[in-house]
Amino acid sequence: MHASSLTERRKHETRLDIARTAAALFVADGLRATRAEDIARAAGVAPRTFYRYFATKEESVAPLFTAGAQQWAEAVRAAPADLPVAAALRHAVTHALAADGPVAAESLDWVRSLLRMSAESAALRSVWADACHTSEQTLLTILAERAGQDPAAEGCPLELRLAAGIASAAVRVAVETWAAGPAPADGAAGPAALAERCLDALDAFPWP
Repeated sequence: MHASSLTERRKHETRLDIARTAAALFVADGLRATRAEDIARAAGVAPRTFYRYFATKEESVAPLFTAGAQQWAEAVRAAPADLPVAAALRHAVTHALAADGPVAAESLDWVRSLLRMSAESAALRSVWADACHTSEQTLLTILAERAGQDPAAEGCPLELRLAAGIASAAVRVAVETWAAGPAPADGAAGPAALAERCLDALDAFPWP
């Protein structure tokens, strides 16, 4: 493996370790009572290392939000190329939001806990909003690729931008609705099922 690739991988793993540690401390001790220094100590890094990766304690859980949000967008890219947009989106949510293993289930549990905390933290809501926005931009790129368009070009169709925004909002609403309730991550009230329902409600939308 190239040295720069190995360095980036280590940085990515460090960010995730800090994020998981922060989430665990937020759940155990509360968001307000947990300091950035507490997270750094529990993660086995120096405070200056923590601040090299994250500006605030709330931002330290961004990798957990981003991983889930990006996973569903990437699942659209992995959907069979011959599927129309609406079918590709449904294909993606059934794969990316399903609690079909211990790692996926744990990730969804973290997201649920953090979203519940965000009800009382504007800073945490901002981190979640940023992750959703980044995911939407990734989705726009993917939809443009599937349509043979350049998402960076000024002429990227309005329909593609609207499709990415609506689909992202549908998935966000599904995840937030699930997180606010008591339902398990699998089953008819899980995030994947709710996301499918949200997308079904948009059947009249003229997907590109």
